[in-house]
Amino acid sequence: MERYKNLGGHSSVQAFELGQDSITVEFNDGATYLYDCACTGTTHIDQMKRLALAGYGLNSYIIECVMKAHVARLR
Repeated sequence: MERYKNLGGHSSVQAFELGQDSITVEFNDGATYLYDCACTGTTHIDQMKRLALAGYGLNSYIIECVMKAHVARLR
């Protein structure tokens, strides 16, 4: 997993891992969720990947747009 930059300083996202059609997100409490194109949608996955790499806005985007649209909780 790659450490999330958290440029805003208030994110609950700790780390992420990009897949071809997915993103795995780990939060500060250790909860880890898998999001993929089939469940979450390609547009959302693409935006989540952009935000993850930018290090800004991923937590807010998850809360506002894809909160429950994950494939699985891994931890």
